[in-house]
Amino acid sequence: MKKITLIVLLIIAFRTIAQEKMVTYGGIIHFEASIPLFEEVKAMNEKTTCILITKTGQIACWMNIKDFKFERNLMEEHFNENYMESKRYPKAVFKGKIDKFDLKNINSVAKECKINGKITIHGRTRKISISGTLKKVDKRIEINAEFPLNTDDFMIEIPFIVRSKISKSVNTQLICVLE
Repeated sequence: MKKITLIVLLIIAFRTIAQEKMVTYGGIIHFEASIPLFEEVKAMNEKTTCILITKTGQIACWMNIKDFKFERNLMEEHFNENYMESKRYPKAVFKGKIDKFDLKNINSVAKECKINGKITIHGRTRKISISGTLKKVDKRIEINAEFPLNTDDFMIEIPFIVRSKISKSVNTQLICVLE
């Protein structure tokens, strides 16, 4: 009888914990570092993992750098080998908290939010404050945020020969639908 009670309590505990977090393994990160009149420099990663703790508003997102896809294979190769050194620094990670997060206040109308945290790219960690929106889509939550990143902040060196063709300010967008 004690074993059955213990098993039932464990099942209830796991269900309660599972309801406190929402996750996606298919979040999308877009970035663009284009300069007008030159070839477009943009990529997309559709394998971003993101976890939201609904009780506290804590959020964590991470991705493999090699999962960024470019239109041109040569650009992707240069990105991984020369700029991001993805063998040496294989992941990018963000950990933060959504200010004034309350799951009960999220509905089908996009609500502005501020996310504060730390982002680690290329082995360097920086504090960052991101503006975005939250909205409910069915029983899921959609997070959409746009923010600039500066290559100098993460010691990403752009070779002199292409420096005038690639922006140091990288426009970045995150789209995640968490379940």
